[in-house]
Amino acid sequence: MRIHREGYRIIVIVFAVLLVASALITAYSDSIIPQFIMYTFSIGFLYFIVRFFRVPKRQLTKDDNIIYCPADGKIVIIEEIDETKYFNDKRLKVSIFMSPFNVHVNTYPISGMIKKVDYFPGKHMVAWYPKSSDLNEHSCTLIEHKNGERILVKQIAGIVARRIVCYAKEGTEVHQGDEIGIIKMGSRVDVILPINALLDIELGESVRSKKTVLAYFK
Repeated sequence: MRIHREGYRIIVIVFAVLLVASALITAYSDSIIPQFIMYTFSIGFLYFIVRFFRVPKRQLTKDDNIIYCPADGKIVIIEEIDETKYFNDKRLKVSIFMSPFNVHVNTYPISGMIKKVDYFPGKHMVAWYPKSSDLNEHSCTLIEHKNGERILVKQIAGIVARRIVCYAKEGTEVHQGDEIGIIKMGSRVDVILPINALLDIELGESVRSKKTVLAYFK
């Protein structure tokens, strides 16, 4: 396991703030109780921040027929939609909610060519609300598989998450399991699939990036 590069600066800042706060408590409090509370909180909070930016080492078996989950979390939505921004046809939408305790690195569910990358500023409602898919801040990455099928990965900020990091660039070739980016704190990822994709997940199921099969191409 390693720490994501987006976390280095935040970890250093949090460590410095907690160190100063602990030093002040020690200097101005004669009681051991507030010192103990401060030290316990500092250790716990720093551990949480470091753990949030963890990147576990996972092996992926590449398969052109498989669509892997791009994020860790829980399946909160499976539905058929009329998608009008990128496809203008019926699609399957699968939404994965990531709590602050999940791994927040997102990966490409398939190999292919990046055809479009868009960023949309927006609100920061609770990520599992259905309307947050369109109204919250989000980034969209459209990937074209070599079989001609296209999949949209939408990274959505939540009520706590305030920054989406997307490394996708239009016109570049990407590989299944490579990192697409990271969303800081609680958030959600929507995957817009072909209507005939064969789903291999269920509502409420816990999933893992690069490990859980989301669907198969028909």
